[in-house]
Amino acid sequence: MAKKNIVILATGGTIAGVGEAGANTGYVSGQIAGADLVAAVPEIADYANVTVEQICNVNSDDMTSEIWLQLRRRIDELEADAFVITHGTDTMDETAYFLSLTLHTDKPVILTGSMRPATAKEPDGPANLLGAVRTAAAFAVADDKPENNVWVYFGDELFDARRVQKCSASELQPMGVSFPGDTGEGSGLDCNGDGNFFDVASLTELPRVNVVYFAVDSDPRLLEYAASVSEGIVIAGAGSGEFSLAWSRALANIDIPVVMSTRINHGSVTLNAALSQAPDGVARVSAGTLPPQKAAVLLRLALTQTKNPAKLRRIFENA
Repeated sequence: MAKKNIVILATGGTIAGVGEAGANTGYVSGQIAGADLVAAVPEIADYANVTVEQICNVNSDDMTSEIWLQLRRRIDELEADAFVITHGTDTMDETAYFLSLTLHTDKPVILTGSMRPATAKEPDGPANLLGAVRTAAAFAVADDKPENNVWVYFGDELFDARRVQKCSASELQPMGVSFPGDTGEGSGLDCNGDGNFFDVASLTELPRVNVVYFAVDSDPRLLEYAASVSEGIVIAGAGSGEFSLAWSRALANIDIPVVMSTRINHGSVTLNAALSQAPDGVARVSAGTLPPQKAAVLLRLALTQTKNPAKLRRIFENA
C-alpha cells in the first residue's frame, strides 16, 4: 500500500525547546524548526511521505486565536491525507478543542509535543512525533472514520480533543481526560443543525473571553475589570461553580454573558440561581463538565453566533 501524505504543522513548544545539553529544565521553548525536528526522526519516512510547514515557533502560553484561525485555514487549504501538529503542552488541550469545533474534515488531525526539550539527555519528543505520524497514517487508511477526527497523541496514548486536559505540570505523561467519570455520550454541538461545527472561515479574530478565578477574599473588582475588557467571562468557581455573595452582587450588574465553571477537576457545574443574577436578557450559563479553559474556547466560538441566553445554554448543554 502506498504511503500516505502527511503535513506536519509546527507551532513550537517544548518539543522545539533548547537548553543546557542533557538538562530537562531551564530551556527556552520554540527554538528549533519543525523541519529539523522531523529530520531528527528518520524512521518517520517508513510510515508516511511528510512535508513540514512552520506556522509559528512559540511557547504555547503565547498561542493566540489568530494562530488558531491560521492553523484551521491551512488544514482546509492543504492537500494531504492527514495532519500532525507539534505544539506546547500548556495550551494543547485548548487548541485541540478549538480545532475539533471548527474543522469539517474526515482527515485525521493529531497534536503532539513533549515534556522534555530537544536538548535533554532522553527527549520524549522524537517518540511522540513518530507515534503521532504512525497514528495519523493508520487513521488515514481506516474505513470507519470517527466523527470527531482531532486527537492528542502523547506517551503512547491517544486522547479525544473534546476531553483531553493537561493534568500534570511535571510528569512525563501530563495528559489525561477532564472529568473522567463522564462517558462523553451526547458530546458535540448541534446549534445550527450542522453537527459539531462553528464556521469561522471568514473570521480574522475571535471575541475576547477571560477566565476569572475565585478564591477566598477574591476581590469582586476582578469581575468588573474582566467585564470591561471582555465580550464574555468564564468564572472558575469553587465546588460546583460557587462564589461569594460579594461576587454575586458584582455579577448582577455585569451585562455580558458569563459562564460558570469550576476550579475542581471532577464533576459537573450546577447553576446557582441565587448567585447567578443578571440584567434582563443577559446570559448566565453552566459550563457543565467543561473545565474553565475549554469553557472559554466554547464561549468565544458561541459568541460568533449569538448572545441569546437560551441559545447559549443550549450550546453548553450539548458540549
